Amino acid sequence: MAITIQEAIKKNILILDGAMGTMLQRYNFSEEDFRGERFKDFPHPLKGNNDLLSLTQPQAIRDVHAAYYEAGADIVETNTFSGTTIGMADYHMEDLVYELNYESAKIARQVADEFTAKNPDKPRFVAGSIGPTNRTASMSPDVNDPGYRAVTFDDLRIAYKQQAEALMDGGCDLLLVETIFDTLNAKAALFAIEEVKEERNLDIPIMVSGTITDASGRTLSGQTVEAFLISVSHIPLLSVGFNCALGADLLKPYLKTLAHNTSFNVSAHPNAGLPNAFGQYDETPEQTQVFIKEYLEDNLINIIGGCCGTTPDHIRLMAEVAKDYKPRVAPIIE
Repeated sequence: MAITIQEAIKKNILILDGAMGTMLQRYNFSEEDFRGERFKDFPHPLKGNNDLLSLTQPQAIRDVHAAYYEAGADIVETNTFSGTTIGMADYHMEDLVYELNYESAKIARQVADEFTAKNPDKPRFVAGSIGPTNRTASMSPDVNDPGYRAVTFDDLRIAYKQQAEALMDGGCDLLLVETIFDTLNAKAALFAIEEVKEERNLDIPIMVSGTITDASGRTLSGQTVEAFLISVSHIPLLSVGFNCALGADLLKPYLKTLAHNTSFNVSAHPNAGLPNAFGQYDETPEQTQVFIKEYLEDNLINIIGGCCGTTPDHIRLMAEVAKDYKPRVAPIIE
């Protein structure tokens, strides 16, 4: 019998992978590389559409996943951060959304199964990455018209539902609604996932990860940690946590508030510090490890990984230090 993620998370602190984008940047893919043979005559520019690389450069995606599993990750995320019709509209590729998600999930699944077969005592899992889109449902993009919305709840629900179905069809073990800057967007994603679960009569674990955008300790749409938590707690989640925007040191106080106020498992995948003037991340794996050790000593996390700027080297040192600690024990919430 295969070990489920619900069983695995009780035994150990689980390691999530690091940044896909950071790793893909190392390839320096050209416009031609993004296009591949299949899209060589596509009428719009495609460079920068990382999700498309699952179709045009699948070996690169496979290699990134393998590098993270090799470094000790228990969970890798699919290469689908922008994989909705809303996200793909920028590239005029809305009709490819199902295929992009399905193929991305399939690539990750194959790599996961290869690693699990080599070491059945350390099962590897695939999380379907569901990003926030580039629209916000609770705020106006137009300062002169506060009532205007660039997207509706229903637009988001439909887009997320298509993405969730494809990720599940491709073989994901769980879904990760991540980098949430607007909780209304996340609620649309969660609503869509619940719809799919009901229609298919199957359960799939869900991770939810918000992003605290600055030192105010709030999400972009203005919610505090506690408000964010309350907004998503109506769904039975595998975990709730934070990622992106901040490095591990600056994220810690918000993670602490979260960990002390929820009985869900808690996840974190912070950036490798804050970006420098050139948009690069300078925090070394050794520096990140020191901050993560503090999380572990303070009993804050059940799942730990990395976001922007993190590499397999960062994940390797996280995994090394995490194996000496027990998973966080959730408080009893009255």
